[in-house]
Amino acid sequence: MKLLFLPVAAAALLAAVPTRAALDDPTIVAIFDAANTYDIEAGQLALQRSHTASVRELARQFVHDHTAVRQQGRDLARKLGVKPTPPKQNPLAPEHEQAMQALGAQAGAAFDQGYAAEEVRFHQQVLDAVTTTLLPAVKNEELRAFVQQVAPAFQGHLEAAKRLQKELSVAAAHGA
Repeated sequence: MKLLFLPVAAAALLAAVPTRAALDDPTIVAIFDAANTYDIEAGQLALQRSHTASVRELARQFVHDHTAVRQQGRDLARKLGVKPTPPKQNPLAPEHEQAMQALGAQAGAAFDQGYAAEEVRFHQQVLDAVTTTLLPAVKNEELRAFVQQVAPAFQGHLEAAKRLQKELSVAAAHGA
């Protein structure tokens, strides 16, 4: 799963972009970068706030993966001569800020459950966006190949977050 999550996070942002016509490769690359940054920030918060080993392990994995893939995206953009151009309005920026504030206000088991739920929501949104928005909008074949290469990892990230969510629910039900 390493190095495979640039388009995962980016697609979540793409799902909220108003029109496909407004998406070009420089915008998509900028969205990839922002989306990876968002999931890195969520993972770093989990590493700071959680004392649960499985939450910390998943957060550490996500931070590592998203950091590496964000760099891959930057390297690919440089190679292609694409200057990332953020959209004028990033509809998920306020959503990310709101999620971070909500998580920041939680502690203990409530934080862990909130983090897991946010990761499930985020990655499900990504999976939906990849097929309906991201791949149809990519024009550069090398960028398209990169997205297709990492696509199988999308489901893996979602499944890992779902497993964590289930584990935390079971622990809460048993008073752990």
